[in-house]
Amino acid sequence: MADEPLSQEEIETRLGDLPGWTFEGGRIVRGYRLPSHFAAAALTLHVAQIQEELDHHSDLTLGYDTVGLSVHTHSAGGAVTEKDLALAARVEAVAPSHGAR
Repeated sequence: MADEPLSQEEIETRLGDLPGWTFEGGRIVRGYRLPSHFAAAALTLHVAQIQEELDHHSDLTLGYDTVGLSVHTHSAGGAVTEKDLALAARVEAVAPSHGAR
């Protein structure tokens, strides 16, 4: 995938397909609430696996029953690229299986 920065309009349009994701501070971000700490930890591990597969990593935070992601592409000068949206889509696809909302 190219590391070309996307325009703010492109990002906002594409986020229409990713409920809960927003564009803030030059990054795309999403927080999830889960039914338990164990479920939150399991989602964190699943996200880490996806990031390794994609060789693209977010800032990932684990709370008691929450998981937060914040992502941009360092190699594109900290801009949002297709890589970030692909990561978000993969996470969005697996989050419900962990009880995330």
